[in-house]
Amino acid sequence: MSTPIEKVEIAVIGTGLGGAAAAALLTQAGFDVHSFEQASAFSRIGAGIHIGPNVMKIFRKIGLEKRLEEIGAHPDFWFSRDGNTGEYFSRIPLGDYGRREYGASYITIHRGDMHAEQISLLDKDRLHFDHRLTAIEERDTDVLLTFDNGRQISASLVVGADGINSMIREMLLGPEKPRFSGWVGHRAVLNMDRLRTSGLEFETCVKWWWEASRHIMAYATKGNGDEYYYVTGVPVDGWEHDSGFVDSSREEMEAIFGGSHPVVQALIDATETVTKWPFWNRDPLNLWSRGRLVMLGDACHPMRPHMAQGACMAIEDAAILARCLEEYGLAGYAGAFSLYEVTRRERATKVQTISNANTWLKQPEDPAWVYGYDPTTAPLG
Repeated sequence: MSTPIEKVEIAVIGTGLGGAAAAALLTQAGFDVHSFEQASAFSRIGAGIHIGPNVMKIFRKIGLEKRLEEIGAHPDFWFSRDGNTGEYFSRIPLGDYGRREYGASYITIHRGDMHAEQISLLDKDRLHFDHRLTAIEERDTDVLLTFDNGRQISASLVVGADGINSMIREMLLGPEKPRFSGWVGHRAVLNMDRLRTSGLEFETCVKWWWEASRHIMAYATKGNGDEYYYVTGVPVDGWEHDSGFVDSSREEMEAIFGGSHPVVQALIDATETVTKWPFWNRDPLNLWSRGRLVMLGDACHPMRPHMAQGACMAIEDAAILARCLEEYGLAGYAGAFSLYEVTRRERATKVQTISNANTWLKQPEDPAWVYGYDPTTAPLG
């Protein structure tokens, strides 16, 4: 006897930062939401992440703002500095200035710590681990989802929050591998004892720059200063590995960045474990939804991390999508999806373009168009 097909209103595929936000916001808007995640459990994966005031306003709406403010670090500035001389290219005020000017805090935090808080908001009975999507069938009144564990779900609407290799995207646009961007990033959480023995000062949020846009973004990921992290951006000829990332080494960091400013040298010296990740690209999409399927975040606008807004854009997408569905209701999904795309496309594409160009905040500029934006009240359409 075959297992009966369960019915849900909205199925969110993928429960990363964008998917978890979508599930929380759509639930808050009154929908029956189930999340399907291919991982078997959540772990403290990834590394540092920046959350701008634009997204802290969304966390305020779902009740997480104060908690994230307690966990994360609060940089007073985003500094850009010459990697050799230490000269300051820009000092972009955040901290109290940002709270006054943009209406919320700017924090740097460990992705895993933030993700854990987001997951804690979700109803455990509606969060399904070990569910890797294997087939999607669009039908007249629903979408039939089949998972690798044999389970089948009938969903009125499906939100693809399943990342750069999105199955939903492939369903809408056909299979197409993302392009290697020509850049890799090294990621390391540093040994704080070793860092402290240098006797130098490590700014809460600083981007070190060299020629050809090579850089190291370094920042604290905990409010108590107990964790410091960096991610690099290095142009390379290609990516020959099959895996999502590979181990790197202090020696490799030394070969690329050695002989730089003493603070940079101290970062290298304090590096124990470091991994190397390829940055992938896709062109801006001409299609964010079709029928009962809609995408958000990396599924429709992946970007290099150089603006520190990739996750923020996914969470903004989630907020706008929830507002559009709330306005139109489930039956009016076609109008809601269309309004969502019209509202999001220009902003997401602009951020994607500037991220990929890697110029953000290197020179003095006004970031208010990013940080001052409020996705919970911004005009739709």
